[in-house]
Amino acid sequence: MIKTTYFEEYEIGFTRETIGRTITEADIVLHAGQTGDFFPHHMDAEWVKTQEFKERVAHGTLILSVGVGMTASEINPVAFSYGYDRVRFIRPVFIGDTIRVKCTITEKRDYPKRPELGYVIEQVEVINQHDKVVLACQHLYLAQRKSAVES
Repeated sequence: MIKTTYFEEYEIGFTRETIGRTITEADIVLHAGQTGDFFPHHMDAEWVKTQEFKERVAHGTLILSVGVGMTASEINPVAFSYGYDRVRFIRPVFIGDTIRVKCTITEKRDYPKRPELGYVIEQVEVINQHDKVVLACQHLYLAQRKSAVES
């Protein structure tokens, strides 16, 4: 879906939430193959029994990727992702866990390099089936100012 939202139209406090998605063994195996991260924490079911969590843990980067993908529901032709800050892997995600994502606009500010754009900062929280935050980060957007288009 395409929805045009200019910098001025983003509202601090606006929240959106995704539906759930269950993390599977296939997700972990595919991510390991794509990244080369075959650490036993993710891949060795017997070895992890000797460790704190007792079961395989999804890669933090997998949960970041899946979580970000779950929020990508609209195309905004006047904004784009500038990146992610303060990424934190707070709790482990295991095979069979179901995650959902809550995003809240927390800040807007000027973008000093190009006055026709502004930063929009969205707090992203990936939450498991127990309502515990497993990953948190800030998503930075650069959004075009409507005032720049009108002038």
